[in-house]
Amino acid sequence: MPKTYTISFAKPDKPGREALVVLAGNEGTLGPLAGAIDKTADGVLTKAMQTADYSGAARKILDIINPAGTDAERILIAGMGSESTLEKATDWEALGGAVMGALSSVNGKVISVLLENPDGSVLDPESAAAFAQGMKLRQYIFDRHKSDKDGDKNNKEKKETGAVKIQICLEGHLAAKKAFTPLLAIAEGVHLARDLVNEPANILGTIEFASEAKKLESLGVKVDILEEKDMQKLGMRALLGVSQGSVRPAKLVIMHWKGGKAKEAPAAFVGKGVVFDTGGISIKPAGGMEDMKGDMGGAAAVTGLMKALAGRKAKANVIGVIGLVENMPDADAQRPGDVVTSMSGQTIEVLNTDAEGRLVLADALWYTQQKFKPAFMIDLATLTGAVIIALGHHYAGLYSNDDELAADLGQAGTETAERVWRLPLDPDYDKIIDGSVGDVKNTGGRAAGSITAAQFLQRFVNELPWAHLDIAGTAFGSPKTEINKSWASGFGVRLLDRFVKNRYES
Repeated sequence: MPKTYTISFAKPDKPGREALVVLAGNEGTLGPLAGAIDKTADGVLTKAMQTADYSGAARKILDIINPAGTDAERILIAGMGSESTLEKATDWEALGGAVMGALSSVNGKVISVLLENPDGSVLDPESAAAFAQGMKLRQYIFDRHKSDKDGDKNNKEKKETGAVKIQICLEGHLAAKKAFTPLLAIAEGVHLARDLVNEPANILGTIEFASEAKKLESLGVKVDILEEKDMQKLGMRALLGVSQGSVRPAKLVIMHWKGGKAKEAPAAFVGKGVVFDTGGISIKPAGGMEDMKGDMGGAAAVTGLMKALAGRKAKANVIGVIGLVENMPDADAQRPGDVVTSMSGQTIEVLNTDAEGRLVLADALWYTQQKFKPAFMIDLATLTGAVIIALGHHYAGLYSNDDELAADLGQAGTETAERVWRLPLDPDYDKIIDGSVGDVKNTGGRAAGSITAAQFLQRFVNELPWAHLDIAGTAFGSPKTEINKSWASGFGVRLLDRFVKNRYES
């Protein structure tokens, strides 16, 4: 059965010998502690590196089974590369992820990782914590729907054999443990976001998603849920129009984290939560439609963010709002050409029912600014295929009416390797979505599709500082990395957590 891993920190003087990981610098240089093990074992590590022509290149792993002259059943040497490959926290995360990937094939209940610099200097606690976070992020596997190959899911003894303790050994282990504590909370927020995106739509509908958000109350998050009757009273006919073809009820979930000053205006994050998107009457092609279980990636990121902020007790006031709907073709479904009135009072021509996420966000954004008077709003949405054509799967599209907000998001993206690229907003693009029957139409056609979608959203934010992140290319199906091998990435949780930290806690 799948292994479960726990991470702890310990002194480096007595690392376990069941399985051991040591670091090697450029040209296979070992630190003093690893060097002592090598010397005691008559140079077994050095000989193995020479035989394998191993140079300690960044994130390359050399696996030595039953090394002679040691008590260890297995020793793994992890390459640190040159100094330039470990300049940033994300480099240490990647190294930790690479080590974790190699450990998946290692048997044993205790695995010790000996962290030290090749020159003998003490590794700083922040780098050690980032290494551990990389390990935690890489541990993620979504396998809850796979049958138990051992045939007995209730066999406690079998479950316990899957528990593995990873012991990270270094000087200053207590400081490293302290630095890791908030990073563990962030990683758990990422895992939640990945779980939500990976979950099949027959299991995670609007009701189930709202229940997952409600669980955050155990961490001190206040969670309110607006039902369809509440949204009808508020005039959210843009959002409700999307869901009217589904038997699953629309919901608006509001999550409150109050960790800042009492009178401080909150930061607001708004997520698109289309739990499954068929395209409605403007139905999508069959090929690839299964991926539309992930069309709630924005809502998943906001929910994971709220878990991360609460888990690490962030010193900020934050509102998370997610609009949960399902877009289905039914006799009651919205039709192309329909006109709906949004909460703002603006009328919307629905030319394409597959341009539905912006309808959900139109009412969610308007509600958020009117209800909570936030300092700014940032929305996340798997909004357009057009952003994938523009940026591929490595950057999320960023649109903003505020240069400072855009710059802060860009910085946070660089620091977390969840990168964003700013694209333009301009009155010339805005004219494209002027309506002929209503005030605005929900699509401007294929040209500049991601930009005109952002222009649509801008009509529902007034002058409030706002940013839109189109994460269609990064929330799922993005390239695998050392810290994630899952279809769902959890993109946005680490980015926005760092943004909050930089703006409110630095």
